[in-house]
Amino acid sequence: MRAVLVVNPQATATTPAGRDVLAHALASEVKLDVIETDYRGHAMKAAAKAAEEGVDLVVAHGGDGTVNEVVNGLLTAGSPTPMLGVVPGGSANVFARALGLPRDPVEATGVLLTAIEESRTRTVGLGRVSWHDGSRYFTFNAGVGWDADVVAWVDRKRGKQTSPYLYARAAMACYLKPSHGQPRLQIEIPGEQPHQGGKLAFVSNTDPWTYLGDRPVHLNAGCTFDGGLGLYSLSTLRVPTVLRALRQAVSKRGNQRGGKVLRRDDVGLIRVTAEEPVRLQVDGDLVDELTNVEFTSVPRALVVAV
Repeated sequence: MRAVLVVNPQATATTPAGRDVLAHALASEVKLDVIETDYRGHAMKAAAKAAEEGVDLVVAHGGDGTVNEVVNGLLTAGSPTPMLGVVPGGSANVFARALGLPRDPVEATGVLLTAIEESRTRTVGLGRVSWHDGSRYFTFNAGVGWDADVVAWVDRKRGKQTSPYLYARAAMACYLKPSHGQPRLQIEIPGEQPHQGGKLAFVSNTDPWTYLGDRPVHLNAGCTFDGGLGLYSLSTLRVPTVLRALRQAVSKRGNQRGGKVLRRDDVGLIRVTAEEPVRLQVDGDLVDELTNVEFTSVPRALVVAV
């Protein structure tokens, strides 16, 4: 088996020693090449090249942004698509945790080696977001509005280190002083009348949507890698509504409901239109400011070694 290990050395929990341990362990099982990324988009290019060269397995070692780039590189290179392996190296590692992988890179490496030895895999669906001149796959979440503003705020403030506290500060700052004001979104779902006046739109590919440390945050508890996309929107950002939504999101049941909540758990297509440009984030990576985006479910898009 030929494999490529793509490492983001700037990710929160990656270290040269950890990279060497991972590379040595993988090299005992596969014919391995190691690539360290040094600019945005490098992981995508490396994964696309590996796919074009017929590599069997591409392992992403970094945070969710690194995983997203690798996935997009694999899927834009044409068929056949190499198998994906993930060794967490970021702060949140939402995709890896949703797959049931350990947060510790050494433990996750052990799981990956066992999966390779036993040919143990899982096929997962993905989401894809498209706009007028581009598109991108996402593994766990994309969104327009408040969450994308938070991502932009964090990108400006952080270095290599990040934390739930930093994201909480960002969420509060963007809530109290939104950079673009409160948007007015039209949300379209096939078979339904357009929903007017949305203030934000989260589109999930799995649940939990993210984590606050060890605590999962639920927006669409019925959303899985085996089904369609989850949609979550609020028609107001008044304090009582937001506090209720946050309380429900961090509860064990994660059952989001209320008169100001628009929620769907298994949707194939979602269109969002804004009166003025709003930010779009994909798997925690800021993409652009747009007025029209379309989210689609892509079933059985990728094979993952787990």
